[in-house]
Amino acid sequence: MEPGKIPTDLKYRPTHEWVRVEGTVATVGITDHAQSQLTDIVFVDLPAVGKVVTPGQSVLVLESVKTVADVYAPGGGRVSAANGELSAHPELVNQDPYGKGWLYKLELSGPIAAADLLTPDAYRALVESSA
Repeated sequence: MEPGKIPTDLKYRPTHEWVRVEGTVATVGITDHAQSQLTDIVFVDLPAVGKVVTPGQSVLVLESVKTVADVYAPGGGRVSAANGELSAHPELVNQDPYGKGWLYKLELSGPIAAADLLTPDAYRALVESSA
């Protein structure tokens, strides 16, 4: 199975989220592989800004025509933004998962554990091994 696009400037989680850390803010979305597995996303249950989360906690739910999937926090902190565009246009997650389809931003309460993040090569290996 082709793992899809895996940008090299991001980190990844074994649960198929991508993470871009800029200072103390982590922007989170799902990978191209994840969106292709979910198929057409029809609803994004966005988190409330201010929601406090712990590492690995479910932050939001994606609903597709096929299934429902949780999206997990890469670290602990407080949701500082949610992509409100997805309320009217959930298909952006499928069309542009690394751009306009981002899900939320997390103001980190501390660094994300290095063991909880995968390099692009490690994520590619994970996807290829599960094919």
